[in-house]
Amino acid sequence: MKIFIKVLLSLFLAVSQLVANEVRVFEFTEIELSELQVRKVRGADNNTLYSIGNNENGNFLKSVADNAASGLGKEIKIDLNKTPFINITWKIEKDLSGINENTKKAHDYAARVFVIKKTGVTPLSNRAINYVFSSNNDVGFYSPSPYTKKSIDNVLSTTKDDFDKWVTVKANVKEDFKRFHNLNVNELDGLAIMSDTDNSKLKTIAYFQNIYFSSK
Repeated sequence: MKIFIKVLLSLFLAVSQLVANEVRVFEFTEIELSELQVRKVRGADNNTLYSIGNNENGNFLKSVADNAASGLGKEIKIDLNKTPFINITWKIEKDLSGINENTKKAHDYAARVFVIKKTGVTPLSNRAINYVFSSNNDVGFYSPSPYTKKSIDNVLSTTKDDFDKWVTVKANVKEDFKRFHNLNVNELDGLAIMSDTDNSKLKTIAYFQNIYFSSK
């Protein structure tokens, strides 16, 4: 009996440690969707349409951007010393192939997840890494946003490899802030999700699921 109890305690501690080393960012429920901050891109004709769905792996967020651009933001503190890795599961049903995504005239992505660090008193002083599901560039490609060098576009997935199927990706956010911004960031201040087509005037459909931070 004592051995059995010790085994149970060991399992409990292992599960507790696993939970402690993961920070889930979004639940993707109707209530959460109504509470997230909607940020429309200046000059965009329409807002991106976001809705909640579910499958065998839980809830997901569906985005439809038809000549539209708006994001959903959430202020949340993430300790990058404990959980430096962002994990994203996403899918692109309709992509934006044929555009030059790293130019002002076509700076649109079917799916983006921004990680944000406040570095000043105004939003314009913030630094960001924009993890994207590209329709044209290869995984590993990165470049500053054509609108501001304070935001870096970093391709984690591409529809050239994974079109219309769920794919899970991972990135070390702490290392990326050092690599792209030369900043030693210990804590994030927020995240945002966006699908946008305001520059290309096209339509895209994307899905987001299971976004969380982990220790490894």
